[in-house]
Amino acid sequence: MLLKDKVAIITGGAGINGLGFGTGRQMAAQGARVVILDLEPADPGAAAANLGEGHLGLVTNVTDKSQCEAAVAAVVTTFGRIDILVNNAGITQPVKTLDITGADYERILDVSLRGTLYMSQAVLPTMRAQKSGSIICISSVSAQRGGGIFGGPHYSAAKAGVLGLARAMAREFGAEGIRVNCITPGLIETDITKGKLSPERKKEIEDTIPLARLGRADDVAGACVFLGSELSAYCTGITLDVNGGMLIH
Repeated sequence: MLLKDKVAIITGGAGINGLGFGTGRQMAAQGARVVILDLEPADPGAAAANLGEGHLGLVTNVTDKSQCEAAVAAVVTTFGRIDILVNNAGITQPVKTLDITGADYERILDVSLRGTLYMSQAVLPTMRAQKSGSIICISSVSAQRGGGIFGGPHYSAAKAGVLGLARAMAREFGAEGIRVNCITPGLIETDITKGKLSPERKKEIEDTIPLARLGRADDVAGACVFLGSELSAYCTGITLDVNGGMLIH
């Protein structure tokens, strides 16, 4: 198994149909002990239980640094190490530039960008002590192409910020055996997109994608398993596109 005995934290991972839970499911299948972090209404404990025995769910708001640190301390106490962090937590909002309020901007950037920083800061001391670790940051094709279908310009900005933050951390911590990489999903069918595309609109989008379909959570999960495993031991600072060819650049 690719992740035998590794401990993986996944933020925003409680949604059963989401990227985070899909990643947790595949990582657990590859031998990892998985820790799901999410807000209380999402019930991360139940999500972890759905993965089987030996996994952990913790209520954590990634925009609160003290909660990030408390979650990491609980993981170290329970499992003794942290090998993988998947910075998956993020929210979106489909508004145009002139309609973005200050509150909108702060809310969207807080979860995707501040949350990525705070959780990375929280796990890095443990990874430095181990002299090993893999941090995987979920960005978006909208950061690359300048806008998406469901996210406004502030979402694109947040996800572009994730790319820059991850690359800077990759440079800073590579010599200590810590790898930091990004995944840029295209349009993935999750609860966020469910019911928001008419069959006609979905077909229009699929016709623009070389692989002729929208993505699935498992498509992103497989990329996370790769970046968390030793198969990607010489990869750091990369951006791995998982978009079916929606953007080829």
